[in-house]
Amino acid sequence: MEHIMLGDVSVTRVREYYGSVGMEPHAFFPESSREVWKDGVHWLAPHFLDSETNIVNSAVQTWLLRSEGKTILVDTGVGNHKERPYAPVWSHLQTNFLDNLARAGIRPEDVDIVINTHLHIDHVGWNTYLNGRQWVPTFPNATYLMTKDDFDFWNPENNHKPLLGRGNQNVFEDSVAPVHAAGQTLLWENSHRIDSGLRLDAAPGHTPGSSVLTLTSGTDRAVFVGDMLHSPVQILEPDANSCFCEDPAGARATRREVLGWAADNNALVIPAHLGGHGAVEIVRHGNTFDIKGWAPFTPYSEQA
Repeated sequence: MEHIMLGDVSVTRVREYYGSVGMEPHAFFPESSREVWKDGVHWLAPHFLDSETNIVNSAVQTWLLRSEGKTILVDTGVGNHKERPYAPVWSHLQTNFLDNLARAGIRPEDVDIVINTHLHIDHVGWNTYLNGRQWVPTFPNATYLMTKDDFDFWNPENNHKPLLGRGNQNVFEDSVAPVHAAGQTLLWENSHRIDSGLRLDAAPGHTPGSSVLTLTSGTDRAVFVGDMLHSPVQILEPDANSCFCEDPAGARATRREVLGWAADNNALVIPAHLGGHGAVEIVRHGNTFDIKGWAPFTPYSEQA
């Protein structure tokens, strides 16, 4: 299953990549305890950890929403043909992402809204595609929603010095600037309501302009958290950042706030990169959180 209904909103998982990201747990999550990985290997493997190589497994996927007559994409992955000299795992990919989108019933011209939860390398790639020698918007009829804070932070003209260093090199130029030049971006601040059931809110920490999308429809609740959460280990240890968080203290505070809301409102937590069942319900467990149950999406490793 790659499709669920949350109230009146249809949610479909569209895969670009699943597998190794070439990092051991304590390189990816330096603040996590060794015990959580060791004690949890029986449920972390194989979806979130390759127990033989001790390498983290991760998914790159887009969440396709159909809400109030609109077709909405949450994050657009890595993209094809992108030159990524400091991120070789994502350089010059050739994936069948657009075919997977087509299998979900969506052509690029059908998309009304693209949400980039933040502007990292693996969240904006399919914003554009290579047409001859030019990067052009993949979704010609869409409005691309980006936070102004991230747009300004990653714009090379502003000379910011990100923690990621050169890891995001070329991303603004080939995946952000072309859609902005085409007049298709909406740069928002603080919060932005998409429709009666979907609202974007600033959630800084991972990047200055990271955001989350909250879904409220009928009795169902969900929150699409981007990279606020890379691994379910961060549910058990919410103060454990990834190594990619620009503002570590801010990332920890944001994670605790959003996870607390999700636990208190029985909301499905939907990160960008979880393999396995892709999304999770959580409960409070003292000063941290625990896993209550998984979404019914079929794990990639179990698909034919």
